[in-house]
Amino acid sequence: MSATQEPTLDEQIAAYQREFRDLDPQVEKVVSALGRLNRRMNVAYGRQVAELGISNAEWEVLKHLVLSGAPYRLGPGDLAKRLGLTPAAMTHRIDRMAADGLVTRDRDETNRVRVIVELTDEGRAKWLEAMRMATAFEEDLLQDLSSEERGVLGELLIRVLRRVEHAQPDAGGRLTDLE
Repeated sequence: MSATQEPTLDEQIAAYQREFRDLDPQVEKVVSALGRLNRRMNVAYGRQVAELGISNAEWEVLKHLVLSGAPYRLGPGDLAKRLGLTPAAMTHRIDRMAADGLVTRDRDETNRVRVIVELTDEGRAKWLEAMRMATAFEEDLLQDLSSEERGVLGELLIRVLRRVEHAQPDAGGRLTDLE
């Protein structure tokens, strides 16, 4: 292995066991594989959305606007909470996205103090194209698993996710105590 090459999971686990004898290699293999998978998938998704001229951060805003349902509108404070961002960081992100035509930002007609961020047709088109690209990537990623295996893997990962969410209920967004 060269100095720049990442060790295989087996090499990593062997090194950990050499230094920390209480390590459960099965647990470490699962956790390390999930970590590597997450990192590589984030890179792949980032490359896909970059082809569309948007960033992962902008994709997250588009996603949350779509998840809010038609008419795809949320307040900046709601978006900031959902993304684990400070209001200032959210404002900066919305400014860039509005300048690029992905969202609009207008005063709420029912409450003139409140601002509403709304997905534009261009923003929705970018979201749809990113979804098409992600779907093709994900299908390719799981092509070696049968439908039954995909179902089992999904259920197992959800069980692990629930455990993490129970232990760390505030970890949905960016954690300020870790920055």
